[in-house]
Amino acid sequence: MPGLYHGFWKMISNENFEAYLKALDVNIAVRKIATLVFCDKDINQNGDHFLIRTFSPFRSYTMEFDIGQEFEEDLKGIDDRKCMTTVTWDGERLECVQKGEIEDRGWTHWIDEDHLHVELRARGVTCKQVFKRT
Repeated sequence: MPGLYHGFWKMISNENFEAYLKALDVNIAVRKIATLVFCDKDINQNGDHFLIRTFSPFRSYTMEFDIGQEFEEDLKGIDDRKCMTTVTWDGERLECVQKGEIEDRGWTHWIDEDHLHVELRARGVTCKQVFKRT
């Protein structure tokens, strides 16, 4: 099992987030508010089973999945869409593909020492986030 993602992670940088939200067709008022706050992640990893909770003062989101198993993801509170999602290992990285209305949507997570790196992708736009393990 690659990587040990289990733990609490505090965001320290969030690059190009507003452009990513715009690529998801999130309205301007929500985009402006969302870019003002940083979020934290609580990741529970048990082998290839993950529970990822993302918290912010504005909105929170929970995602639960098993590696390699496609599931319907309800993105209520993000961009209010549903998509078919599959997360797989690519070496030490978690690679997510989200199939639905938005082209080229997905994300990548990887750990470098005590930092969690996250790249969020949609319609050719990439947001880069970095979290520090606490």
